[in-house]
Amino acid sequence: MSTLFTPFSMGPLTLANRIAIAPMCQYSADEGMASDWHMIHLGHLALSGAALLFLEATAVSPEGRISPKDLGIWSDDHAAALAPIVAAMRRYAPIRLAIQLAHAGRKASSMVPWEGGANIAIGDGGWQTVAPSPLPHADGETVPLSLDDDGLARVRDAFVAAAQRSHALGLDAIELHGAHGYLLHQFLSPLSNQRDDQYGGALENRMRFPLEVFAAVRAAVPATMAVGVRISATDWVDGGWDLEQSVRFSQELSAAGADFIHVSSGGISPLQKIPVGPSYQIGFAARIREETGVPTIGVGMITEAQQAEDIVARGDADVVALARAMLFDPRWPWHAAAQLGAQVDAPPQYWRSQPREHKDLFGPTTLGQR
Repeated sequence: MSTLFTPFSMGPLTLANRIAIAPMCQYSADEGMASDWHMIHLGHLALSGAALLFLEATAVSPEGRISPKDLGIWSDDHAAALAPIVAAMRRYAPIRLAIQLAHAGRKASSMVPWEGGANIAIGDGGWQTVAPSPLPHADGETVPLSLDDDGLARVRDAFVAAAQRSHALGLDAIELHGAHGYLLHQFLSPLSNQRDDQYGGALENRMRFPLEVFAAVRAAVPATMAVGVRISATDWVDGGWDLEQSVRFSQELSAAGADFIHVSSGGISPLQKIPVGPSYQIGFAARIREETGVPTIGVGMITEAQQAEDIVARGDADVVALARAMLFDPRWPWHAAAQLGAQVDAPPQYWRSQPREHKDLFGPTTLGQR
């Protein structure tokens, strides 16, 4: 029996299988508003057979956008733009829905990737960025303003308001983006956080603001809504954030009520040296799962069905998340189920696509369908 296609629960969230679709920025919003592209993009991924779909990094404030085209949820109007997309997926797709709430910090005010991704200067239509310390991500980029107490409160309140809107939309889970060099990660890493107050210096201080944001979000939504965090397990830079600190942070998140930890890496510095290869981050997920007992999502160059099966069967991660592989093959879970001799949910409109050699792929309800 395939472990990949067994149910699993992350706190109050029960998944039909162990496959998630990782959040992927689309850079296709209009002043933060979801567009027709999001209806098409998310709609077809929702029919993939995966158990959980993460909406892309969704900005909690305008200045928290990576680019001017980022999706946002900083107002009720932004939530209203997402509502019909969520409703359509709810109506037709047997999948759980999560949103990734994000603030880019010093990595905000950037061009979209296919236009180069460079920092947009304030005089060229960009905006003033904020961060733990006045240190730009790279030489020549906008120097961020260091967040004072009022600024920290505004960011924390923005996350809370976004979480409340997400709950009102009927989403199943919230993931706080604490990875890839964005604001919460910037507080964690000594490479970007050089404060001398209670939010900087020692590990306990660098963890303080991300933990405050998590606690505020956890308290703002009912216990029936899962809340977790995506982290970068290492900066891949000497003297930066590393696995030992990630384990400690994950233990603190567990104590605070985290329902899952989504383990990625990198993003804090252009000096990073990442040894990319199949499953290259799974060892980090395995260590965090072992040390904390928190349900763990593993991600990073997972492309093959047997590879994913082995990860969850060994207990290296409880759930595997795919991103680029899912864009390339939006029916990846169907094909994985066929290869592993398992079953997967599919809408009845698609049952006729079931190959004869896999007559039970979509379950016994499809038998006899013409």
